Amino acid sequence: MAFKHLFKAEVKWTSNQNQEDSTKRFYSKSHTVLIEGKPILNVSAAKAFKGDPELYNPEDLLLSSLVSCHMMSYLYICSQNGIEVLEYSDNAEATLEVSPDGSGRFVTVTLNPEVKISNSSQIQLALDLHKRANQLCFIANSCNFPVLHNANCGVK
Repeated sequence: MAFKHLFKAEVKWTSNQNQEDSTKRFYSKSHTVLIEGKPILNVSAAKAFKGDPELYNPEDLLLSSLVSCHMMSYLYICSQNGIEVLEYSDNAEATLEVSPDGSGRFVTVTLNPEVKISNSSQIQLALDLHKRANQLCFIANSCNFPVLHNANCGVK
């Protein structure tokens, strides 16, 4: 039996249309996302798409969701396998392809997790568990593009 969970988000945007130039339509891409009980998230388009480069953009948020979900899935699967993870970091990259008609999509994401564990005899298992973590990751399971892994593991 599958369990279902409902998540909600509200977006708010207001026009700041420049009334002086009515021949061009340019809308601000900045807006807020509200999730009940959490701080307001200020969002814009990516700089390449005329957004505010100081704000998060949907592409940043999608990539950060993947990185975060993979890490949590990985920590879960490591705990099930008796691996003590001491440090975890990742410098992930996503490639977005934009078509001539203006549509676009992510074509690949590469996660580059760097993991430090306590037991050197478990390094290979720790590396292998990234595949299982990817299978468990809610966000990766929701994507229609490959999520690749270049994992490194060492002992601290």
